Amino acid sequence: MTAGASDSSEPRRRAYALDALRGLAILGMILSGQLPFGEHALPAWMYHARVPPPEHKWIGTLAGITWVDLVFPFFLFALGAAIPLALSRRLAQGVAKLKVGLFILERGILLGFFALYVEAIRPYVISDHPSVKTWLVALLGFGLLFPVLMRLPDAWPAAWRWGIRAFGWASAVALLALLRYPGGKGFSLEHSDIIIVVLANMAVFGSFLWWLTRRNLLLRLGVLGILVAIRLSNMPHPIEGWVSEVWRWSSLPWIYRLYYLQYLFIVVPGTIAGDLLRQWMQQEEPDHAPVPGSPKAWSPLRFLAIALLMLGLTVLLVVGLKTRWLVATTAVAFALCAAGWWLMSKPSNSIEGLFHRLFNWAIYWLVLGLFFEPYEGGIKKDRATMSYYFVTAGCAICVLIWLSIIIDVFRRKRWVQLLIENGQNPMIAYAGINNLVIPVLALTSVNQFLSSLVSSPWLGFVHGAIITLLLALSVSFFTKRNIFWRT
Repeated sequence: MTAGASDSSEPRRRAYALDALRGLAILGMILSGQLPFGEHALPAWMYHARVPPPEHKWIGTLAGITWVDLVFPFFLFALGAAIPLALSRRLAQGVAKLKVGLFILERGILLGFFALYVEAIRPYVISDHPSVKTWLVALLGFGLLFPVLMRLPDAWPAAWRWGIRAFGWASAVALLALLRYPGGKGFSLEHSDIIIVVLANMAVFGSFLWWLTRRNLLLRLGVLGILVAIRLSNMPHPIEGWVSEVWRWSSLPWIYRLYYLQYLFIVVPGTIAGDLLRQWMQQEEPDHAPVPGSPKAWSPLRFLAIALLMLGLTVLLVVGLKTRWLVATTAVAFALCAAGWWLMSKPSNSIEGLFHRLFNWAIYWLVLGLFFEPYEGGIKKDRATMSYYFVTAGCAICVLIWLSIIIDVFRRKRWVQLLIENGQNPMIAYAGINNLVIPVLALTSVNQFLSSLVSSPWLGFVHGAIITLLLALSVSFFTKRNIFWRT
């Protein structure tokens, strides 16, 4: 289990599977927010495990996870895996350390602004009963993010780029200052999107941690061990002392709390996977390298078995932990881990070696998470338990391997092209659902027509799936035209 790759060479491949994993996570997040509630509620496994139908109220004693509980950790894992890929490229280009540090901080600041802004411009935040004016303001808010976040071509004159940025920032700030919410209240730092706030913290702290430990994996895991100690000293019940005081203290509570750093339990495994992806991307197969199906390489049937096992192991853990069949689920999961280790033994080329090393880490995180399962009353997402962090990190690796087999082994990239394109533009997807797709559907009365068709729970699911698909196609439109938001 090796540490970071050398900073000296440029990638020869692209990790499309990582883009697809990120796209799967963001579209899963969007879909989960479009599912029907109330009288047309779906079965409990279609929602967060701790807010089951029909009342959808948080029940603290409920343990288990559903597929909905996987989408956020999958996105965090993908964020962590992207850190070595982004920073290694800059280090390889000889970018000064100060500029690398400023790049990391700039990314955190942009995400912090994004967390405040997207919360402030959501139609149902602006008004309890959105009108035509509300929908138009929401669309305007979405449009103003382009000059703020869009990657502008380097070929454009510097004055143009600075002017566009200045216009975007000035207009966005002016909009926030002018907006009024129910009760006459204006913009407040206390109201932000908590998901993006966590991502901002992880982008900054995860990047600095990887940068400082990129040549020393043991040190990175050592820092993780210290975080485990801090976490266990404060949850589920804080133990009074200096550790709990540090845990509670924050000079900027609207953007930073030490509590958020426990999500490094997902991001750090992501950085390790990113190191392995970086090594694979830098490798160049010699002309005589085995190809899939050759005598020395794994056969297509073997790759198919691995793909099915990766998907099956993830499904098993979600179903087994939700239904609380703990002994049987753990026993079968361990058996599948052993089967996967055997199937991925003796790699003969770079892609097989990548899967072999990735799955070794998946086994470790899954086993660690399953041994933590009884702690804190069973695996839970909110508040997240130790088991949740490590089990979901292991599942993310399994899904990453599954996607890589589809894309890099069987060469069926087009099957997941929509996921890839959304994964390459996740912030447009995140803002686009509330501030592009839904306002357009409302202004054209299409959403009213679609809602009228919902007469049963699963038709409600179809309604949500259609809206999610429209969002995915919208993001694909921007991606294909090289319109990206900086993240």
